[in-house]
Amino acid sequence: MGNTVTCCVSPDASPKLSRARGGGGGAAPGPDRWADAYQAAAAGGGGGGSGSAEAESGDSDPGGGGGPHLQHISDREFPDDLALESNPSDHPRASTIFLSKSQTDVREKRKSNHINHVSPGQLTKKYSSCSTIFIDDSTVSQPNLRSTIKCVTLAIFYHIKNRDSDRSLDIFDEKSHPLTREEVPDDYYKHDPDHKHIYRFVRTLFSAAQLTAECAIVTLVYLERLLTYAEIDICPSNWKRIVLGAILLASKVWDDQAVWNVDYCQILKDITVEDMNEMERHFLELLQFNINVPASVYAKYYFDLRSLADDNNLSFLLEPLSKERAQKLEAISRLCEDKYKDLSKAAMRRSFSADNLVGIRRSNAILS
Repeated sequence: MGNTVTCCVSPDASPKLSRARGGGGGAAPGPDRWADAYQAAAAGGGGGGSGSAEAESGDSDPGGGGGPHLQHISDREFPDDLALESNPSDHPRASTIFLSKSQTDVREKRKSNHINHVSPGQLTKKYSSCSTIFIDDSTVSQPNLRSTIKCVTLAIFYHIKNRDSDRSLDIFDEKSHPLTREEVPDDYYKHDPDHKHIYRFVRTLFSAAQLTAECAIVTLVYLERLLTYAEIDICPSNWKRIVLGAILLASKVWDDQAVWNVDYCQILKDITVEDMNEMERHFLELLQFNINVPASVYAKYYFDLRSLADDNNLSFLLEPLSKERAQKLEAISRLCEDKYKDLSKAAMRRSFSADNLVGIRRSNAILS
């Protein structure tokens, strides 16, 4: 799990452990004490030197086992100031990179429309009325596949268009590792792909592999995590292989029945399994094997994608509420209400305080 010296042996390598030990009043070994211990252990085989080394090694094991402290994967975190600034894919409070990169274009578009007195055009957004109720088919737990892929590919488009530089790695370069047998043009790195081109590439992979919309959101999380950890940019020369690697990893982490690497070779035809395995291995190493996506980070990316869709006039599908759908929603609501009543009864049995004597009034919804 990373470098054994900086990650697993030294207890001060984890900020969480440092803060926990710093807050207590015990003898928390600082860097100077560890340096003295290592020098004493290396000085010779005398009784005093070995005893000092054993005493210091005993401090490194809170459980008294005598071995070095092994860091848990949940302890691998960055300081708060660095996390909020550089790791939006790890921390829910940090703003996503794609949304910040898109704001420049959105502001310029609004300014241009205001100066040129361009009307927004015919309003296509649907609103509910007394006779018809329109509902959004996309939720954070069950996003709409088509709309989600459109938003994710638009985020990738803004990443490429508004990139800071062209930093890349050879493993993702399409000239060195082509996805097809067609010859890659010499100026392949000069032309930015448009949104439709990126959408067709991602849509083909998701349709052939039968991936879900949630997998698309996790793909974007891994993509931004790769750009942050590896300090590279997604550009015309590497965007296909970076997106492919993110989709490959997201499908294996998210789906219970993951698509194998050989299956992607059947989709792309000309790529080899060895190339897919090598790219996946490099991708994981660059991510430092951090494939965890907290629920708060997932929700942040989902709602930021919806904000991106609103800024670029990409409307999510709204469908009129049918009688069958209304009956399903009513049945789900009834189940939740029965469950809440059972919890309320259990709370009444446990406590007779005045708080539990106040009833909750509910109004019945009438669906015609």
